[in-house]
Amino acid sequence: MHPVNTGISLTLVESTMGTAVSRLGMTDRVGILPPIHTIFGSSAAMQTIRQKIEKVASSGVPILIQGGSGTGKGLLARFIHDRSVAPHAPFVKVNCAAIPGTLLESELFGYEKGAFTGAYTSRVGRVEQADGGTLFLDGIDEMEMSLQAKLLQLLQDGHFSRIGGQEERFVQLRVVCATNRHLDQEIAQGRFRQDLYYRINVVNIQLPSLRARIGDIGGLVAYFLETLRARHNVQVRPLSHSLMKLLEKHSWPGNIRELENLMERYVILGTEDVISTELLTWKQPPSASFVAVEGQIHLKKLTRQAVHELEHKIILSVLEANRWNRKRTASALKISYRALLYKIRRAGLPSKRALTKNRAAPAPPAIIEH
Repeated sequence: MHPVNTGISLTLVESTMGTAVSRLGMTDRVGILPPIHTIFGSSAAMQTIRQKIEKVASSGVPILIQGGSGTGKGLLARFIHDRSVAPHAPFVKVNCAAIPGTLLESELFGYEKGAFTGAYTSRVGRVEQADGGTLFLDGIDEMEMSLQAKLLQLLQDGHFSRIGGQEERFVQLRVVCATNRHLDQEIAQGRFRQDLYYRINVVNIQLPSLRARIGDIGGLVAYFLETLRARHNVQVRPLSHSLMKLLEKHSWPGNIRELENLMERYVILGTEDVISTELLTWKQPPSASFVAVEGQIHLKKLTRQAVHELEHKIILSVLEANRWNRKRTASALKISYRALLYKIRRAGLPSKRALTKNRAAPAPPAIIEH
């Protein structure tokens, strides 16, 4: 059998995936789930979702979870797996947005020895690792069209082939997909297969934003403070009534992940000022105190400056809420990745690389969500 020329270097595959996979936690049995009352809270929307999950979790049908960045899609996928008929089977997570398209196929389906230059041994893909359990595809909308066709075949009959392989393999698994985009729009623009959409959308779960479930903030705060206190081995005081009011009034563009980040900042630094100041600043419109009362007022110039200042604050907040993942930030802001890079440079914000050089890597989140 002649090696298949895929244009993929094994060195690139191993070096890129070796770091990306370990960083993104693409392994089974990741973390311990929070209590049910913390996951679902008391809002009517979340209680409806809980009832739906209780009905379908043991069925094994594909589930599509939709919701904004930081709403808890990954956490919900884990909850579904733990309520399935095989909770002790593998739970394998793949972040499709974090892996280049040329590498994602080999990561999902594996490859055979000699499949491409440098493939000296065969490699089992994530699909085979998830056999008998759950395969969670986060950011399914980021998958290239050619790979979507191969995934569709897997969902139809459970069969697939490794890259460079002639043998047809069979697996039995449940596929749970997540996206923060409207897939009907992606279909209309030719970026997502309609037949694949119907295959993964047997059961649809729409996660509400944190702003739509403000009544659950108190329970989430209590959970984060307790878990973060234990993680960092420090004593923390409950939040004051005034700060809780600020949290309830905030718009939460980064949803639950943003709330967790704020609580971790409070636990580490030990003072409410570090987050109350940010929340108050967020709510305040750009100051116009510099406008002169005499002489000419350049309205267009001042308005443009005020817009830039507000844009700076919004981008910074959403970047922090998404742990400086610029692709997810662009998606949350509904702008292109290139436009976000331009705005970051124009606002004088630090790059992710510069930021990570100046501070230690953050601890893994208490709630796993991408």
